[in-house]
Amino acid sequence: MAQEPASGLSGIRFLVGTWNAGQGTLADTGGTTTGQSTITAEAGGAVLLRRDHTDLFDRAGKPSGGFDQIMMIYPEGSTLHADYSDGRHVIHYDQAVIEPGHAVTFTSSALPGQPVFRLGYRLLATNRLGVSFSMAPPGSTIFRPVADGTLSRTH
Repeated sequence: MAQEPASGLSGIRFLVGTWNAGQGTLADTGGTTTGQSTITAEAGGAVLLRRDHTDLFDRAGKPSGGFDQIMMIYPEGSTLHADYSDGRHVIHYDQAVIEPGHAVTFTSSALPGQPVFRLGYRLLATNRLGVSFSMAPPGSTIFRPVADGTLSRTH
């Protein structure tokens, strides 16, 4: 049975659904991505759980790998937090800027010797979502794109 997000997640309710990714871009290789993403309310609506599969293609369009990833989004204190893992990496996002019903940008903390990550979602149309992922090298405040793309809601 589908659950509704709790009030602490109501500003990002627009994320809930099943999404297919069009062709995304990888900034560092010139390659592309495709994939699927499902975002559901779980634990009585207290968290949003994102489950993804991403396929990678090289610059020539040939398959070059793929991976699964999950992210749990939850309110804690006065902001949203999110924890991401793809089985090889973990990112703890502890800051979020929300435009209720339209956009959310998660940012990880600046830790000595570690990059800072930023993940943004923006509702482009009723069933279209823009996604961007960027990184600032250790000691820098300048974010460089890693990947971006557009998702289309299928359900």
